Amino acid sequence: MVASQGAEGSGALPLRSGGSSLAGFAVFTLTSTGHIASWSVTAARFFGFTADKVLGRDVCDVLLTRAGQRELVKEALTQVAEGRIWTGIVPVSAASGSYRVTIHCEPAETPEGGVLLIARRALPEPGLGRTLPEVATLIGTTLDLNRTAREAAEVAVPAFADGITIFVSERLLAGGELGPHPVGPTVVRRLVSRLAGEPASVTDGLFRPGEVQVFGTNSPSYRAMTARCPVLFDQLDEESAERVALRSERQGPAAQFTSFLAVPLVARGTVLGSATFARTAARDDFSPSDIALADQLASRTAVSIDNARLYDRERRTASALQQGLLPTEPRVPAGLAVAHRYVPVGASIVGGDWHDIVPLTSGRAALIVGDAMGHGPEAAAVMVQFRTAAHTLADLELPPEEILSRLDRMAAGMTSAPFATCIAAVIDPAARSCEIAKAGHLPPMLTQADGDTSILDLPLGLPIGLGSGSFEAAKITLPAGATLALYTDGLVESRIRPLDEGLIALSDALSTALARTTYPLDLICRQVSQALRQRGEDDMTLVLAKVADAEG
Repeated sequence: MVASQGAEGSGALPLRSGGSSLAGFAVFTLTSTGHIASWSVTAARFFGFTADKVLGRDVCDVLLTRAGQRELVKEALTQVAEGRIWTGIVPVSAASGSYRVTIHCEPAETPEGGVLLIARRALPEPGLGRTLPEVATLIGTTLDLNRTAREAAEVAVPAFADGITIFVSERLLAGGELGPHPVGPTVVRRLVSRLAGEPASVTDGLFRPGEVQVFGTNSPSYRAMTARCPVLFDQLDEESAERVALRSERQGPAAQFTSFLAVPLVARGTVLGSATFARTAARDDFSPSDIALADQLASRTAVSIDNARLYDRERRTASALQQGLLPTEPRVPAGLAVAHRYVPVGASIVGGDWHDIVPLTSGRAALIVGDAMGHGPEAAAVMVQFRTAAHTLADLELPPEEILSRLDRMAAGMTSAPFATCIAAVIDPAARSCEIAKAGHLPPMLTQADGDTSILDLPLGLPIGLGSGSFEAAKITLPAGATLALYTDGLVESRIRPLDEGLIALSDALSTALARTTYPLDLICRQVSQALRQRGEDDMTLVLAKVADAEG
């Protein structure tokens, strides 16, 4: 292939594929050092420069004058010198205007060698402008903090930027609450980084998710978070620059970034962190319209991140409550087997139900099941007071009726005027006996070894909090192989199932599961709970207690 010489040469050059017209294309050649060696009529028309103005000059002084573009040219020359083809999209500054062009570079088939370049107008960047409302719905599809950050990065790269990093304040992750932005260096944690054209595994290796970093007061990201407004800059901080340099050594200088934009992440009036967008020399610098778009994208991301962190805080709080309030594996006395199952309603982890197993002297054990009115955090706050008091009273080896009486007096002195139902039982495995008293609670069921199940008739008692102060216990015998079931109303009653039908369903489930079975009591407890669980409208608790057979 021979390039034309001078401004009035033989005209357009044919492409390697044949005689297609080059209308709308520009063809010219460079020396191996990047100086313009030939300039065709198509190049003159395309860029608006005549040959006498450009021949012999460095192409970077003529067309590619933006920061970082000399590195692009160097990369292209190196690729072609090694016999490979280089293509890229770059913004140019020419006499005919500034615009983006696609450049194809390959070895020139001339005696002097060099590089043949074919340029044409690039299609408009896809961008996010018209589609932002649509793509914004792709952010925050879950309440997972890290996934939310990854979704925001996937929306931004490569449609809007060539790279992105999202940071959140370490205080937000550690404490869950943020006050005014502090003065001085700020500790942040990287949630995600993404680079165009790189798989997530490569990017994560360079910019590790979860890595802690300190923003100094001169950092653009710090300034963006402090001023609550976007900050443009053209040079990375030293630490990040070293990481990009490592990537450049492997992938080539084309990976260098030349335009950066730090945008604060602000949600509900609080600065959560920052997002840093980056573009390479192959793309236009961030413009005022880009800044406005990045601000919208950051706002959407911030709200989604805040939703995720609020959910995570509530989940961790509830989990801590669950770990702290629900009983650990009990120390059950010899000769007694106990299984328990608690199922909270809806998305709650703890609610108003509680149960406890308290080992006593002489091989006895106290079993307590209660239900504070309501469910969710409010009921849980009341429940923890009742459960703690009931455990303490049982540990004093008080009889069941006295435990309930003291709980009732305690409730009268509480400012929230709480109400609860409760049943307390003290089992003596050696004597195969059980003393039980209830306060407004549903009666227990007793299932014999052959599966016959009956509801125990106990003295009535008003719920705790009504101030009755008077409760009566009954003493029953536990036959060999019999199982005692204590439960809350959520297991047997709902809007779609009346109480009497629920009690029948529980009786049938216990009979079926316990009739001459060798299954572990824990598995039976789980099976019965699952069988009774319909449309959960209240917390559900089931406790099963069985005295071991004589030969056991």
